[in-house]
Amino acid sequence: MSRQLRQKKKSICCDYVSFSQKTDGDMTNLNLGELDLTTDEFILDEPVCVINVLTVVFSVCFQGVDLRQYSKQVESELQRIEQASIKDYIKESQNIALLHNQITACDSILERMEGMLSGFQSDLSSISSEIQTLQQQSVSMNVRLKNRQAVRSHLSQLVDELVVPGAMISTILDSPVTEQEFLEQLHELNNKINFAKELSFRETLACSDIQDIVDRLKLKAVSKIREFILQKIYSFRKPMTNYQIPQNTLLKYRFFYQFLLANERTVAKEIRDEYVDTMSKIYYSYFKSYSGRLLKVQYEEVADKDDLMGVEDTAKKDILYTVCFFSKPSLKSRNTIFTLGQRGAILSPAELEGPILVPHTAQRGDSRYPYETLFRSQHYALLDNGCREYLFLSDFFMVAGNSALDLFNSIMGKTLSMFLKSMSTYVSDCYDSIAVFLCIHIILRFRAITAKRTIPALDKYWEAVLELLWPRFEMILEMNIHSIRNTDPQKLGVLDTRPHYITRRYAEFSSAIVSINQTFPNERTHTLLGQLQVEVENFVLKMAAEFPSRRDQLIFLINNYDMMLSVLMERAADDSKEVEGFQQLLLARTQEFIEEILSPPFGGMIAFVKEAEALMEKGQLDRLKNEEVRITQLVRGFSSTWKQSVESMSQDVMRSFTNFKNGTSIIQGALTQLIQYYHGFHKILNQPTFRSLAVRSELINLHHLMVEVKKHKPNF
Repeated sequence: MSRQLRQKKKSICCDYVSFSQKTDGDMTNLNLGELDLTTDEFILDEPVCVINVLTVVFSVCFQGVDLRQYSKQVESELQRIEQASIKDYIKESQNIALLHNQITACDSILERMEGMLSGFQSDLSSISSEIQTLQQQSVSMNVRLKNRQAVRSHLSQLVDELVVPGAMISTILDSPVTEQEFLEQLHELNNKINFAKELSFRETLACSDIQDIVDRLKLKAVSKIREFILQKIYSFRKPMTNYQIPQNTLLKYRFFYQFLLANERTVAKEIRDEYVDTMSKIYYSYFKSYSGRLLKVQYEEVADKDDLMGVEDTAKKDILYTVCFFSKPSLKSRNTIFTLGQRGAILSPAELEGPILVPHTAQRGDSRYPYETLFRSQHYALLDNGCREYLFLSDFFMVAGNSALDLFNSIMGKTLSMFLKSMSTYVSDCYDSIAVFLCIHIILRFRAITAKRTIPALDKYWEAVLELLWPRFEMILEMNIHSIRNTDPQKLGVLDTRPHYITRRYAEFSSAIVSINQTFPNERTHTLLGQLQVEVENFVLKMAAEFPSRRDQLIFLINNYDMMLSVLMERAADDSKEVEGFQQLLLARTQEFIEEILSPPFGGMIAFVKEAEALMEKGQLDRLKNEEVRITQLVRGFSSTWKQSVESMSQDVMRSFTNFKNGTSIIQGALTQLIQYYHGFHKILNQPTFRSLAVRSELINLHHLMVEVKKHKPNF
């Protein structure tokens, strides 16, 4: 019924809307004044259907419709709808009654549930208060539990630290110190001693209960450790003992000394002093004996004050005679003074850090060595032992920095002083500059090795050795410079154009020093070598001046420059100062010599070419117009004699120069220069001034001359 009522209302509203749409056009221009309900000021809150109904009412009113009739029509329609609704309600009465009964039953059920929930609410309120009470009690109990646990942990730790187990007592008293169990129990005992000290400062009463037994265990442990370490130290003193083995054993038990240092400093000092005294004597005895035995395998022939570059060979005749007939070593094994030879190999890594010499083995084999080899062996032994000792001291005695250096010096100081004294004695009477320079570079390399190993123990010793060696090396070098400067060429025997033995000495010595000095360059050494080179150049010029002819002078100069350059280039770098200097001197003298040897056979032609070229530059070549006879002689003379002259010149050059390669280059340079002069001669005769000369037809073809000249170039 309600559904039909809603549908009726909906149809009426739709009729009203359609009717309103029809009358919208007529109402557009209608002015109602205060009765106008469509203005913005008149706002209705009723539903949209009511508004539409009012719109229909207004439309009826203003279109002349009878309202009474329309009202009756509406009223009858409403009554009809009401009757229909009543019928619907009567039809559904049973369902409505059933619904009423169900609602009544639900109300009773809800009332019971409301009572139950009210009871639950009251119960929950009481439970909530109980829970709050329990929570407060739990928090309180938790605080008490934490406090008790904290107290228990502290008390448990305290008790554990205070209690001395029976296993510790038996191990400290009965077990050997070398057993691992003893070392572990010693660590525990050390912890208990430190803990007891800490508690004694807090005046803890429980500390007094264990103090006595801890002290007795400490004394027993100290006694056993002292006996063990001193026994190891005394074992160093046995002859032929490898002391590195007991040192390694002590390092395994380094905690023993730490325990003594913390608990019994007097015993720790006793052990340290005993070790220092023992090792100091051992090192001193070992190195003194080793150094003395090394000197027995040194070359018996050593350089003396007469072994200088500028000393003539005749000054050594008596000495060499004595050596040849009365000394055991032969001259073949004699320690060279100015020649490096194989001595420089000692600076190679393989030799530098190779095994040290064994003197008695060398003596059985009748071997002899130069001083630098003995020096290397001696100081490598010192380096190896010194580094090992410094590391041992730092590790076992727990020292570092200046303390470690002081302890090292107290052990090695006597040995190092002995080394310095022995070296000072040797250096004061040493004139072997190469040996001294090699020793300097051995020390420089050993110093780099200790720096790489971060061992500063020997730094001061290296500096002290260098302070001994550098001045001596510089003094010997200056002595050689003075000897060459003061050399009198007239006292050096018969003149010879071959390389002089003094220049050979210089070349060998200079190349040796330059090659050694490349790794660790020293400015003072470069300066002294520069002074020596100047003196040698002056000496060569003084010697050359003794020859009567310029040709012999040039041969002597070229031979000596070439020899010195060849020796230097074997060891020194090509761009070194010494090599560049002698290359320039050799080139200048070679060019001069070429002009000198071309002058006798071809001097007339060369002079004419130079004179003519000078006049050509000035435009005065016509001044030679009347030299037809001279030109004819030059052309015919060259054509008839040039082959014999070239052959003779080649033979003469090869006889004059000891270095065949140098002689070959000189001949090639001379022939090249000859062709250039003859080419210039051709150009001059081709000038208009000389074109009318008949002798021009007798000139040798330049290409033919070059082919023929190549046949005379020597091949080696």
